[in-house]
Amino acid sequence: MIKIALVDDHVVLRKSLAVLINMLQDFKVTIEAGNGEEFIEQLKEKGLPDIALLDITMPVMDGVETARWIKQHHPQVKVVALSMIKNDLVVIRMLKNGARGYILKDCEPEELRDALHHVYEKGYYYNELLTPRMKANDKYISEEGLRSMMNEKELAFLRWTCTDKTYKEIADEMGVSVRTVDGYRDALFQKLNVTTRVGLAIYAIRNGIVVL
Repeated sequence: MIKIALVDDHVVLRKSLAVLINMLQDFKVTIEAGNGEEFIEQLKEKGLPDIALLDITMPVMDGVETARWIKQHHPQVKVVALSMIKNDLVVIRMLKNGARGYILKDCEPEELRDALHHVYEKGYYYNELLTPRMKANDKYISEEGLRSMMNEKELAFLRWTCTDKTYKEIADEMGVSVRTVDGYRDALFQKLNVTTRVGLAIYAIRNGIVVL
């Protein structure tokens, strides 16, 4: 049985998700908590989960802080971010602190099941961020391979996508115009078969372009 921790300050939603997860084959919610501190406290009694589903916005200790704590103290626990909206910068912040992917709170039960299975078995969950061809390719790409796919400017931009800087701020850091940065982004979308900034960030993290 795959053990799940569910950390969310919205009690009704948390309870509903717990019921749904417990109905899925192979999964059991062993920890329910309203914030990161409650989660850490419950670990003493209930032990480590295999996967921690973390709401991003919580009082006392939010999802980013909790993900960072898990990464530092129990890196074997796989973290998945729970979100109400698709906010690239917030999701990237979670990824930088060890999250293996994210799902929307109003996702279909089938997507939730697929996400949990994929994170447990493969280490990441990509949902709509990456194309089927990229999902199927789990091979690590060498530095030589990366350099054959993109030029130095594109590689530098790819690293910047893993920060919480806006595209305007990235352009300033790189000393180029926003239009030029948009060109780097669009070129990488095409080369890497992704459609969002989060997809770029996951690609960079997977392939060791950014070391977390």
